[in-house]
Amino acid sequence: MPNKPDAAPRLIRVWDPGVRIFHWFLVASIALAFLSSDEESAFSVWHIPIGWAAALLIAFRVVWGFVGGEHARFINFIRPLQIAPHIGHLLSGKVAPTIGHNPLGALAVVGLLGLTGATVFTGISGGEGGHEAIAYALLGFVALHIIAVLLMSYLAKDNLILAMVTGKKRADRHPAAMDAAPPARLAIPVAVIAVGVAAYGATRVDPQAFTPHAGAEAGESGEREGGGSERDDD
Repeated sequence: MPNKPDAAPRLIRVWDPGVRIFHWFLVASIALAFLSSDEESAFSVWHIPIGWAAALLIAFRVVWGFVGGEHARFINFIRPLQIAPHIGHLLSGKVAPTIGHNPLGALAVVGLLGLTGATVFTGISGGEGGHEAIAYALLGFVALHIIAVLLMSYLAKDNLILAMVTGKKRADRHPAAMDAAPPARLAIPVAVIAVGVAAYGATRVDPQAFTPHAGAEAGESGEREGGGSERDDD
């Protein structure tokens, strides 16, 4: 008799759609921001709108960290006291899969949010030197994050990239885990309101925030518009 094909492994729900959409949109916004950073690039007119879009993503993720699914909530994975023991286990060769963010993964989330926010802020304020330095720091941090994800996927035999696409992980790698609790009932309306408020604030700072246009960063263009008005008044 022919051998029966192995049954497909049972999967556990881990990452809710909000986390996954945020993750891949942030990946796209960082990549596009760097591609459009050269003033001579055909994409340069999109640089400022992409930066503002990244700001909206940050606003969404901060709110989602309080109302999102179980493993999206900051309280469930930001635990600084676990970082040192986790590193110790890695150095000793004890690598175990983690159902949500491991302590270093949590550090990566905070670092990416902070550096992306700092990059956007320095772009808005017109600090060109600081903006470029922080942007390259962000790029380096992203590279380090990718290396860590690939390494942990290999060592723990847990495909972290696929999980961030499907939202699921194999149950046989996490025998004690259960499906993650879903987002709060009002999570989506709250997140939509937060993003809407952030978008409104962006247009108050830069009326052309989401319109493709050439020019300096938002803060500098605002200053030029103000200066132009003063000259017109004169």
